[in-house]
Amino acid sequence: MSSNTIRPGYLRLLGAAIAIAGFAAGCSRSTSPLSTGTSPSVTVQTAPVEPSPTAETLILTGTIRPYDRATVSAKVMGTVTRATLALGQAVRSGEALVTLTAPELGARVDEARVALSQATHDHEREAALAEKGVSPPESVRLLADRQSMAAAALVEADTQSGYTQIVAPFDGVVTAQLIYVGDLAMPGTPLFTIEGKTHFRVEIQVPESLATLPPGTRIQVELDPAGPTLQATLTELSPSADPVARSRLARLELPSDFSGSSGQFVHVLWPKGAPSVLTLPANALSVFGQMERVWVVSDRRAQLRLVKTAARNDGRITLLSGVAAGETVILAPSATLRDGQPVEALP
Repeated sequence: MSSNTIRPGYLRLLGAAIAIAGFAAGCSRSTSPLSTGTSPSVTVQTAPVEPSPTAETLILTGTIRPYDRATVSAKVMGTVTRATLALGQAVRSGEALVTLTAPELGARVDEARVALSQATHDHEREAALAEKGVSPPESVRLLADRQSMAAAALVEADTQSGYTQIVAPFDGVVTAQLIYVGDLAMPGTPLFTIEGKTHFRVEIQVPESLATLPPGTRIQVELDPAGPTLQATLTELSPSADPVARSRLARLELPSDFSGSSGQFVHVLWPKGAPSVLTLPANALSVFGQMERVWVVSDRRAQLRLVKTAARNDGRITLLSGVAAGETVILAPSATLRDGQPVEALP
């Protein structure tokens, strides 16, 4: 065969090469709609990156106490002749619970009543004489003062006698009976303890280093580790610390609809400081292989970021790195979204 003869197989290969070159040239002349410079603007749903709503907490033990709580004591000396008391007994405000017998108080009332009657008689006689010019006005004034003092003494004696009836100071339940029929009660002797059935609070001892929260701070309280938590409000925080335990007494008001019991043990999730982690909605995260990614809106363009996450809770993801607080991320990003593509962000 002559060297100038072209074989048919070579012609077929040459034609295929020319066709591929032409196709490549045609592709190089067209512009992809997803290229960074000419990608169309898309509307996206966005959300801000926010600090975690839950700060690091310290679990403290607390005790539930009612706001209304009183240990009622005797004001006068007397023998207990009636004590209608029982643990857990429901009582009404003003209900008589203990009766004392003190005969000397009754005698004092009679004495004060006689003294007032005598002073009134003397004053009226002297006033009548003064009208006739027989008695000087000064004597009338002195007897009027004596009458006023006798009236005050009668009021005092009546009041002292009334202290023999001890009543409930408010609606509640009896939680302790400290005296019984036949006992001698002295002024200041505790008789019984009563606690209210509504309006409760939690009392806890807080480490001095953490006792910096202002009144009104909302704090979580766990009645049962396996159950839901309650939102309590910090109402009181002692300004002085226990010199031994280095702690301060704090009181938290429980919701008005709380139905518990006095003395109940609870856990208080006391905040240790401001939140130190960031969170974003779970649908803002996309995973490519082992890479975790989010799209951030920057200068009205989509920007791809690699992030590192820690945990998921209630539809939100905790972030360790990759974005800053206040930045805006794209929710449920499209698979066709490209880095640098213009976006119109919806809040």
